[in-house]
Amino acid sequence: MTTVIHRDGNITPVDISRIKQVVDWACFGLTPINPLELEAVFSARLKGEISTNQIQENLINHALELCSPTEPNWRYVAGRLYIWNLWKQVRIARSMENYEDIYQNSFIEIKRKIVAGIYSPVLLEGYSLDEIQESVGWIDQELDKDYDYAGAKLLHDRYLLANELPQEAFLVSALIAASNSKEPLVFAKKIYQAIAQRKISLATPMLANLRRPNTSVTSCFIIDADDSLESIAYSWTQSAKISAQGGGIGIRLSKIRAVGSTVNGRPNSSGGVVPWIKILNDIVLAVNQGGKRAGAMTVALDSWHLDLPAFLDMQTEHGDQRLKAFDIFPQVVCSDLFMTRVINNDTWTLVDPHEVKTQLGIELAGLWGWSFQNAYNEIEAHLGSKLKLYKTVKAKELFKEIMRLQLETGLPYLSFKDTINQANPNKDSGTIPSVNLCTESFSNVSVTEAHCCDLVSLNLANIYDDELEEITAIAVELLDNALDIATPSIPEAAKHHKKYRVLGVGAMGLADWLASRKLSYKNNQQEINDLFENIAYAAYKTSIDLASERGAFAAYKKSEYNKDLINCKPYSWYEQNSNQPDRWRRLFEKLAEYGIRNSQLLAIAPNTSSSLIQGCTASILPTYNRFFFDKAKGNLPIAPPFIDEYFWYYEENRNLDQQIIINTVANIQKWIDTGISMELLFNLNHGLTGKDIFRILTSAWQQKIKAIYYVRTVQKDSFIEAECSACAN
Repeated sequence: MTTVIHRDGNITPVDISRIKQVVDWACFGLTPINPLELEAVFSARLKGEISTNQIQENLINHALELCSPTEPNWRYVAGRLYIWNLWKQVRIARSMENYEDIYQNSFIEIKRKIVAGIYSPVLLEGYSLDEIQESVGWIDQELDKDYDYAGAKLLHDRYLLANELPQEAFLVSALIAASNSKEPLVFAKKIYQAIAQRKISLATPMLANLRRPNTSVTSCFIIDADDSLESIAYSWTQSAKISAQGGGIGIRLSKIRAVGSTVNGRPNSSGGVVPWIKILNDIVLAVNQGGKRAGAMTVALDSWHLDLPAFLDMQTEHGDQRLKAFDIFPQVVCSDLFMTRVINNDTWTLVDPHEVKTQLGIELAGLWGWSFQNAYNEIEAHLGSKLKLYKTVKAKELFKEIMRLQLETGLPYLSFKDTINQANPNKDSGTIPSVNLCTESFSNVSVTEAHCCDLVSLNLANIYDDELEEITAIAVELLDNALDIATPSIPEAAKHHKKYRVLGVGAMGLADWLASRKLSYKNNQQEINDLFENIAYAAYKTSIDLASERGAFAAYKKSEYNKDLINCKPYSWYEQNSNQPDRWRRLFEKLAEYGIRNSQLLAIAPNTSSSLIQGCTASILPTYNRFFFDKAKGNLPIAPPFIDEYFWYYEENRNLDQQIIINTVANIQKWIDTGISMELLFNLNHGLTGKDIFRILTSAWQQKIKAIYYVRTVQKDSFIEAECSACAN
């Protein structure tokens, strides 16, 4: 006879009917799932003594084993069983009698967490207890059942507090995010429903920290280090503070003198940028993101810097291990001049920024466009005379070395500085030096001002066409509120927040949106264009409406918006490129009257992990495979949400020409004022040559894409989806 050891230590005979009841509950409504399959497998293995926890874990594992391309919905059975176990833990912790209404004491629990300092006091500053109790009535317990196993486990492990239920986390986050709105309770309900129904995904710092006291909800930062010991050392402190609050870090080091440069008048004294990067590498390991995951940082260096070859070598396995930094993400900042010389196979000169500044008075790192080209031509005219520390290389060979490393390691990222700054709405106030950790968010940066951005994403898999404008509006106002609720982890970011009010509304689930409409990445670029035009219009309209209520961002008068431009484009551009130019004309009229609340609004993050919680495909890219087991995440079954109904309409990225991805991203980029996290996936089984890959990479720059994120490769039909540990996930 099989006996069960209960959590209180009691031992009783196993109750098969009780197990059957739980299995039937987990399988209900899922087709073509037959609960008898799970019951039969589990019953056959019941022997001896078994604990209630072991019963639950075995049921989950058996459900995962049954998951296959023909029966992918077993992953939802496993997810419901995981949620059931979570409910059981909370029921015991709260001394509740049953599961039928696990949220019946949520109001009492929320009050307890406020008093205990677990939840932010902003709750009681913005709402009465009666209003909080009213909001608990919005909770829909059934929504807990919507998660597959990967999503349920990730939500619990990374985001929920001790003895906290999913809908409580969403509700409290919504209440806090709406607390400074004109009608807080009304807007809070809209936010809660959008989050709980998985139409809006909060980025990691916001979902993890918004409801907690004295924490940052800002996703990504870019800081700048000057060429001095004090500035470099201060950047370490900034990085540690950002990482401790869960933010992703970008740091530009192009001002720092190269190896062999002069220090305090002594020639050949500088160790260059690599030793400083080694220290930054150790900082992100030492200061993890709130104990949930390792810190993450991209270090940017301009393509003209003399230390670029050593910088690229940091990620390789060969060479001096003391000069390696395997835990940072290198980024090469490319100018139009460099890319033109790459295409034309011309020479390129690597120089020391310190020598250029002291001998010619040029701060090269701060320049872009014609200013950079003129300065660079002047620099090359003084090689060998005023400038002694330089190296001349073939631009194409240098790019090929970058390309080789990308195919070997997936890195470095590439950011296209001139394209980025041409689209900078605040170009009269500063310069964008590089991109953030996920390559989608960036704005003006200086030593005294750090870029920072709060992020959310629209889950296109769950948003109906007629609610897209409303959900986008909720996302924009939610983020604008968050700017005033939580303080960024460093003062330079707080200053930037007040000046520019940068937001990042992104998107995920484009592959699901296309598949459910029987559309294709290959043949439906106009439909994709129209979708992102609608998102852009809704975002700008909402921000202009907010400006009419709350005022424009502080730097508005010097911005491109005050020159009668939206997304750095005049109305004539919208007349030519929009199917509905009249609505844009009305928006330009309203912009002229009120200004705009946020200087940047749209940024599409990679969402590799958060898309699992959302139950959709990541970002705007096709799914790698229609169905696969992700060994990197514990051999979890991964499949898109509509796989059972629209299996053949899901295009697999591993089999797509990546030029299609470039064309799609370039199409979307017209409407996205900041950036897009664009991974490229090269299947080397398909006879791709180096010439093909070179053509695709350079076409990204030619088509005005702003950055290239990871480069993935498939060899011998093997691929591991690496989790992005970045700010937005």
